[in-house]
Amino acid sequence: MFHLPPNRPRTVLALQGGGAHGAFTWGALDRLLEDGLNFSAVTGVSSGAMIAAMAVQGYVHDGARGARAAVTKLWQKVGDAHVLTALNTSMDWMWGWDKGMELGNEMAWAGITNALRMFNPGHLNPFGQNPLEPLLNELLDLDAIRDPDAPKLFVAATDVESGQAKVFSNAQISVDVLLASACIPMVFPAVRIGGRHYWDGGYSCNPALAPVLSPRPERLVLIRAQPRTRKGVPNTTADIVHRLHEIAFQAPLDAELALLPKQVRLVDISADAALARHPLISKMNTEKAFLENLFDAGREAAGVVSAA
Repeated sequence: MFHLPPNRPRTVLALQGGGAHGAFTWGALDRLLEDGLNFSAVTGVSSGAMIAAMAVQGYVHDGARGARAAVTKLWQKVGDAHVLTALNTSMDWMWGWDKGMELGNEMAWAGITNALRMFNPGHLNPFGQNPLEPLLNELLDLDAIRDPDAPKLFVAATDVESGQAKVFSNAQISVDVLLASACIPMVFPAVRIGGRHYWDGGYSCNPALAPVLSPRPERLVLIRAQPRTRKGVPNTTADIVHRLHEIAFQAPLDAELALLPKQVRLVDISADAALARHPLISKMNTEKAFLENLFDAGREAAGVVSAA
């Protein structure tokens, strides 16, 4: 069991969700941990929740080095297994899907978005399978996460009926909780936990900050996994939909940041430069080369912060 070094600032982490774009978070966190970051709590949604869980269990075993190794193993397996390949293949019948995936073609993605509205998850994913489930069953170490001395872990999902965020902590974490936090409603059926149904946590918080702010930390490190700003005004339907989606997913976080106590130092690692040039559909691109490119971009972005 690894223990926090004495006399270090109490640092907490907040990891946004963003599908495959979470590889940017992987890179940023890897660089911060390499540079000596220690953390006492972490909150995350979607891919950020999975990274958070791996970081906590790795930290329990071997501190920052263990956290880096565990998160890297997760993303290596995501890339090796092409976890979204089966899902993409099941949509090949839809005209334009292959080119939309290959080229990030805005016209194709606009058509796909409209087509998705005509189907339910049972049509697109008839067996209700989430390709991340076997991977998480293999990697998740619940004993480590539930260790009383483990860093605090908070994972949020959106309650389908109430629309409110449900935050799960260490003792409640499970594969289902992580799948719920990353449940894309048009693709996967809602995940049932304790008689309630949940969708992606990004709809209600991205991520939830309140849990890691009590007791008050000295520093909050926020790693974004989607662009916050874009230059220019979108003028096509596809671009408008994409930008609205990004704004909607940022709104809950912005509301919480506005209430951040002044005594808490915010370290905000932006993904704008790395992700703004990629279309929304690239969140489903788990090709190894793409993930590694985002990993490198994340390390570079965090390196600027570390050097400051």
